[in-house]
Amino acid sequence: MKIIIVDDHELIREGLKKVTAKESDIEVMGEASNSEELFELLDKHEVDIVLLDISLPGRSGIDIITDIKIQAPDTKILILSMYPEDRFAVQALRAGASGYITKNNASKSLVAALRKISDGRKYISSNLAEQLASELELNYEKPLHENLSTREFEVMRLIVEGKAVRDIAEILSISANTVASYRSRILEKMKMKTNAEIIRYAIEQKLII
Repeated sequence: MKIIIVDDHELIREGLKKVTAKESDIEVMGEASNSEELFELLDKHEVDIVLLDISLPGRSGIDIITDIKIQAPDTKILILSMYPEDRFAVQALRAGASGYITKNNASKSLVAALRKISDGRKYISSNLAEQLASELELNYEKPLHENLSTREFEVMRLIVEGKAVRDIAEILSISANTVASYRSRILEKMKMKTNAEIIRYAIEQKLII
């Protein structure tokens, strides 16, 4: 299978390449440190899977998923994250990713995840699968942020980072009015009134570091 590795840390990319270099059926077609470099590579190469860091400078991996699906609809996406699965995995899968692994487990799970996704299946860890099954069994009320759409979640993340409306509009290539509309829907869905409440919630849920 042909893959592209996308992470803004060179040491991480080198480590991932060492893991895949041991496998005769995996070929790294290129590596990128940001979304611009990624889409340049997708213009040049047909690849099976993009291994995508969820926390890239300027834009998150979750936001980039949609653009990858437009430019290369047959390319599958495996999200790589420093965050535990219970924080962002559901959002990533909902956005169109085929799998989610954490960086601290990448050396052990990367190859298995790539092969499973290459076969057309989804990849999540057994721990997350058990957690999701338990929540269904207990009729668990999911966290408020899981009620948000992918775009609403991305706007929320940028609000939490302290970005102004005009900055969010520029990052997501939408109008300031659209950002304001998303913010209103976020507040409504999360039963909140201010950005401060959103930020407090994000800290309590450990959505930010």
